[in-house]
Amino acid sequence: MSLEREGRILRGVACEWECARRMLDPALARRLRRPLFMLDDATSRWGSWSAERCEIRMSRALIDRHPWDAVREVLFHEMAHQLADELFDARGETAHGPMFLKACRLLGANPRASGHFTLPTEQVRRAAAHGPDRSAERIRKLLALAGSSNPHEADAAMLKAHQLMARVEARSGAAAPEREFFSIFVGRPALRHSRAHYHLAALLRDFYFVLPIWVPAYVLDRSRMGRALEISGTAFQLRTAAYVYAFMQRVIAEEWAHWARRGTVGRRGAAVFGVGVVEGFRARLAAARSRPRAGACGSQLALVPAADPELADYFKRRHPHTTRVGRSAARIHRGALQAGREVGNRLVVSQPAAEIGAAGGLLPGPG
Repeated sequence: MSLEREGRILRGVACEWECARRMLDPALARRLRRPLFMLDDATSRWGSWSAERCEIRMSRALIDRHPWDAVREVLFHEMAHQLADELFDARGETAHGPMFLKACRLLGANPRASGHFTLPTEQVRRAAAHGPDRSAERIRKLLALAGSSNPHEADAAMLKAHQLMARVEARSGAAAPEREFFSIFVGRPALRHSRAHYHLAALLRDFYFVLPIWVPAYVLDRSRMGRALEISGTAFQLRTAAYVYAFMQRVIAEEWAHWARRGTVGRRGAAVFGVGVVEGFRARLAAARSRPRAGACGSQLALVPAADPELADYFKRRHPHTTRVGRSAARIHRGALQAGREVGNRLVVSQPAAEIGAAGGLLPGPG
């Protein structure tokens, strides 16, 4: 790791710490000292907090091998140790005692994100490889079949996969009270995101059983705080939703490159085209919801995600203070919007994801 890159990473860690501090109650935030930040070569732990030196150390192995959301997870864990020591007088209790857990709740930190803790992206990769049961394999096969050259077969396979996802979620929510939830980034942190990204986030929320939120996140190549899309859910939910996000981004880029050759409409047209693709695909899925099909014992199946109170509770603990921000209307290039809708209306999401990529999102599988 070059000195320039190491310095950029340390500035990013410091910015993330400061952003998290500002989310605390002002009376607590004022009393929390800014620590020193260091990178070290530790391999037995991801991070550490030293009360004597007022120092947070992060492992270079963590930085080199894992995406930025994993770095934030470890940082907030160590910040919770600092909070517990400096503000809650926790030095007399065990390392992960009641005061530390209280600090984790205030920061939305993971109390296990240190030592040999398996980071969220790795947990999602491992857990989702097996899925909740045999249904996971059936869903993967259906999504692969959705790549069929026969449009009717592809359409039926994709809709069947979504119906099976809905059934799995309804069953797991009722029968698995100890489900484990995770949070990962999809896409990279950036200073600005196009409108298509916001529409994609809403699509994942409404059709893929995850809860999305835009969170402050450091943009390494710009050395500034930006934002990233974080999604929360089970490993199986995250793997599917993050794949759809990456798939849609790729489709939007490829189809726009093809369509834009017909004329010059500029970057604003590209953003509107992306919104159209998402809107068109949303319309397909919404139409499928209105066409329930017979399931086992004649029951009716539809693509209507049931409310998940356990996931909602997890999300509230992780993000106790959220704000809804509206976006002002922009000028619309009608031709680009309609062209995007036409692409989305015939879009079939196929090919299950193979792995979690370096940015924390899921990359398309081979073939």
